[in-house]
Amino acid sequence: MTNFEPKPSNYFFNTLKDSGSIIMATNLRILNGVAHGVFRAAKKMDAVFLVELAKSECDLTGGYTGLTPEKLSKMTRAIAEDVKFDMWGLHADHITLKKGNLEEIKEVQDLIDAQVKAGYTSFAIDASFLFNVNGKTTEECLAKNIEVTSRMVKYVKNKMNDKEFGLEVEVGEIGYHDGQGKVKTKPEEAVTFLQGLKEQDVFPNVLAIANGSAHGNNYDLQGNLMAQLSIDISQTQAVAKAIRTAGLDVRIAQHGITGTPRELIRTLFPHKDVLKGNVGTFWQNIVWDTLKVYEPDLHQRMCAWTMEKFKEDAVKKGLKTEPQILGLYGKNATKEFFDELYSLRESTVQALESVAYSEALLFFEAFQAQGSAEKVRRTMFK
Repeated sequence: MTNFEPKPSNYFFNTLKDSGSIIMATNLRILNGVAHGVFRAAKKMDAVFLVELAKSECDLTGGYTGLTPEKLSKMTRAIAEDVKFDMWGLHADHITLKKGNLEEIKEVQDLIDAQVKAGYTSFAIDASFLFNVNGKTTEECLAKNIEVTSRMVKYVKNKMNDKEFGLEVEVGEIGYHDGQGKVKTKPEEAVTFLQGLKEQDVFPNVLAIANGSAHGNNYDLQGNLMAQLSIDISQTQAVAKAIRTAGLDVRIAQHGITGTPRELIRTLFPHKDVLKGNVGTFWQNIVWDTLKVYEPDLHQRMCAWTMEKFKEDAVKKGLKTEPQILGLYGKNATKEFFDELYSLRESTVQALESVAYSEALLFFEAFQAQGSAEKVRRTMFK
């Protein structure tokens, strides 16, 4: 009998790491309609994928989406059962530690406890904020990240009680600016980081690096929405080559794909270097654009709430236009309007599902993911 429960993503990563397929990881902040569409597209393409939410999006109090690990797990499991698709994983994106002190570590451990209890099958430990910019050597710069990442991975492993799981770690803070531009991960930093983890018996499947991308929507200096064209492909390839040369069996996780033209992903991305691709804000944008037409009153109230709450902060940060403010801060309205977003008219839900389905098909094609699920099935059940 087919099992539609989420599968350990280490099977996905290990099976597909040299296949040229990129595994899509979807941050579905609003599940209603959208999740059904993505699951249906995955079934149509027979493509493995991950449902994920970051600590900021989904924590013990619901993050800014209103979803706790338990809610996310129950809702996505029900959708997988309804669609009858089996090759998906439930990933804890950006389990972030910015201080690395005992209080924060305890808070993160409590979150991991809830994620394990909810049946998560994959985890991303992100201690990239602990990079020591004053370190005199690469080892000194990365020491705290290595220490905290190792500690948290071992905690996950202990709590999973020998169950299989996928593992992502992060060496460079995504989208970080140092005043002169976006800071990018150097090949030697990636290698030093992974070797440091190896010495602690920590072996990740994928490594998130800083390579010019940024989370969320992208805007020009005038506040106009623009395509995500800043991903540095050559730097990504250089990091991947250094990792291979060092004999480390780890691939790249590409964050910040929202706004990246699919034809560029299909033709220019180094598919055998990049194994995981995160698509998050894109799905939120679908909801907002659909609400404009199908639920204009709800859309207007969400806009008004966002502007009232965040306009002052946004202006201080130099944001220039209302669409830019809504594009960057609108995610916070998800929890505020949770009940309404999960009680939309049936016609609205159908529209969301249809749009998400067609867009997900394009992503799966761009990621060269068609048929990847059958490859994993043969590995898991041989």
